[in-house]
Amino acid sequence: MTRYDVVVVGAGASGAPLAARLSEDPDRSVLLLEAGADAAARRDYPRELLDASVMSAAMPGHPANWGFTAELAPGLPYTVARGRVLGGSTALNGGYFIRARDTDLARWAAAGNPAWAPERVLPVFRALERDLDYGETGIHGGSGPMPVRRELARPARLTTLFDAAARELGFADDPDKNDPSTLEGIGPLPVNIVDGVRINTGLGYVDAVRATRPNLTVQGGTLVHRVRIAGGRAIGVVAETDGRLEEIDAGEVVLAGGAIKSAHLLMLSGVGPAGQLGGVGVPVVMDAPVGAAFSDHPDITLNFRPAGRLDAARPAQLFESVLHLTASGSPTPGDLEIMPMLRPLGRAMAAGGGIAGALSRPLETLKGLRGVSKKRLAQQAIHADDLSLIVAVQQAVGRGVLELVSSDPHAMPAIAYRYLEEERDRTRMREALRTGARLLAADAFAEHVARLTELDEATLGDDAALDAWARGHLGTAIHMCGTAPMGPSGDPAAVVDQFGRVHGVTGLRVADTSILPDTPSRGPAATAVMIGEFIAAAMRRGD
Repeated sequence: MTRYDVVVVGAGASGAPLAARLSEDPDRSVLLLEAGADAAARRDYPRELLDASVMSAAMPGHPANWGFTAELAPGLPYTVARGRVLGGSTALNGGYFIRARDTDLARWAAAGNPAWAPERVLPVFRALERDLDYGETGIHGGSGPMPVRRELARPARLTTLFDAAARELGFADDPDKNDPSTLEGIGPLPVNIVDGVRINTGLGYVDAVRATRPNLTVQGGTLVHRVRIAGGRAIGVVAETDGRLEEIDAGEVVLAGGAIKSAHLLMLSGVGPAGQLGGVGVPVVMDAPVGAAFSDHPDITLNFRPAGRLDAARPAQLFESVLHLTASGSPTPGDLEIMPMLRPLGRAMAAGGGIAGALSRPLETLKGLRGVSKKRLAQQAIHADDLSLIVAVQQAVGRGVLELVSSDPHAMPAIAYRYLEEERDRTRMREALRTGARLLAADAFAEHVARLTELDEATLGDDAALDAWARGHLGTAIHMCGTAPMGPSGDPAAVVDQFGRVHGVTGLRVADTSILPDTPSRGPAATAVMIGEFIAAAMRRGD
């Protein structure tokens, strides 16, 4: 039986940076386990995982996508695309790479996590990034593993019109969305994309160093069933590779499978709500509120028919510009977000082998479609050539629940988002939709937008009608956080401490967006990478 100093479970946005940083110490042996495929070089990734102009790996049934079944609201099923490959979701997503705001960090620090104060986290953000626009500055990094750029030297036509419409409506310019102090305005979207290639954390962190570090072992195609816990201490994991189970010994185990899989593994290992675990036959190690109150960003695609060609046939990326605004009366500045998508959603999903790939995997695709709203599928098919604005509420009040329904590690947990159940969330979603419609009605778009294609003026003007329409068109940004939130040991809502150590279990940590008490005010990809760096630094210090 092989023993490692550290076993990291999950090689995604947080796990890949964590393993790479820990292995900088040649005396520490690190095993990085990934349920999906390993990719030792750029050439080993399928085209759709590199091409930033497509998101076809998010199609149900794709082998690099977990495709979790969820419910956004009662009766509204959804398939949640999460990365299952070296690089995780950073290999599937749209490349959005904005840091958490200082207001987010200060909120988490004030809740009993002082190491998360903005001034203490800033150096970690700087260490991970190689900002190709600003270089090394007091707030930006110039030599980190993850490239960051804002590709607007030749912006798309839609970007130019959207920016002009935002300024016409009085929104200020915000040229650096990764300035930690900025909260509102229109500006270019920072992305981890270079020359149209999505640079995931596998490429940025692991593949760059694995050949020179014999103490770093990467093992793909391995599904971890549970953490082995004895006498209140994690001693390793039980893992399945090619249908064969093995026990792997570890001095420390770190779960970095993302907010769904890490929570799932905690519960399978006996750390979670005692009643829930006992109900499916899992022995309880630690009664903890895993999955009890997660948060995410509810979003909706506001489709419109262009009057003439606005989209690029093959853009380098799908998003270039983003508007942040504050909802009326909101105590949280910049809590609404609107982004134009440079390619019709249907084409972005179908390109790069999306539809053909799905047809080549009929059983997997059909299985994935079980969790998709057939009504929404029909709507998307009808409006496949429409362009859209993505509108989202960035600080939702509502909370969702993730529950263990079986002791079988192959069975998915139950996920209920409970979106728009809170009046405050409905009010802000209405405002986001109405602002999106105002942008498309601005003079800048006058000759370029034929009409909104799913939302009419009567519905826009009626709160109850707009709420009903929003509920039927709901999506999610897939930015789940808080399934194993951090906090001091006396906090009844906390599962881990500020350094990811699981309360009540020695030698076990969580290092991904599971530990954030709530979703940051921006998409969490950059923050997830920072978490990997942050926890690795804590472990190397002995915290």
